[in-house]
Amino acid sequence: MALPKKVVERLTLNLKRYQTILADAKNRDISESDTVVILADMLAELLGYKKYIEITTEFAIRGTYVDLAVKVDDDVRFLVEVKAINIDLKENHVKQAIDYGANHGIEWVVLTNGAAWQFYKIHFDKPIDKSLIFEVDLLQTTAKNTQLIECFGNLSREGFTQSSMTAFYQQQQATSKYSIGALLTTDAVLLTIKKELKKLSPTSKIEDDFLKNLLLTDVIKRELTEGEQAIAAIDLIKKCARAQARLKAKAVTQ
Repeated sequence: MALPKKVVERLTLNLKRYQTILADAKNRDISESDTVVILADMLAELLGYKKYIEITTEFAIRGTYVDLAVKVDDDVRFLVEVKAINIDLKENHVKQAIDYGANHGIEWVVLTNGAAWQFYKIHFDKPIDKSLIFEVDLLQTTAKNTQLIECFGNLSREGFTQSSMTAFYQQQQATSKYSIGALLTTDAVLLTIKKELKKLSPTSKIEDDFLKNLLLTDVIKRELTEGEQAIAAIDLIKKCARAQARLKAKAVTQ
């Protein structure tokens, strides 16, 4: 999605300013409640939400209040679960954030300590599942980071729509390191690699199993082929392949 120029300029300018503010807050080891104060300001000054109308700490879910909710008119766009700035974000924090969203049917959730940001999409399946869409440490990146601007731009007051958020999610899925890792061992890519290897050694016979095993053991990092995110990437590629096959079959019968 092409973001309005004013949104990009606002994000770039204020991200640089908040990098200084967050670095100072980290050095002072501020509390969770003080981190929430900074986050409310960031939602207003970076993302353009009306601080006293559209950003609230009074959003109750099953008898407890989430740290921050962004609500425009009657639509809760996303929830923000905040930890103190020197607290590392852990899996139990993720579960807490996802539970809040799932219990109120809210699809998008941010988990942050001010510096580190994790942005999730909730899948309302049985059981409830989630996907990490974007992760960044604001103190370890540049304010002009393209992916960062795109993510925050989609979260902004001007940029947020369900269709734009879904498109951003799909783009992040498709271009993740796990998807790239999974693609490298598909039949189509293996065939291409074999053709190129044949040019290097015309008399060699390279079996698919040998080449795939070589990629998995010596070329691709293990973290990209094992674990929850790697499995999800493989499932996504298989799902897309089945969809393409159905379209081809349908075209043949018409």
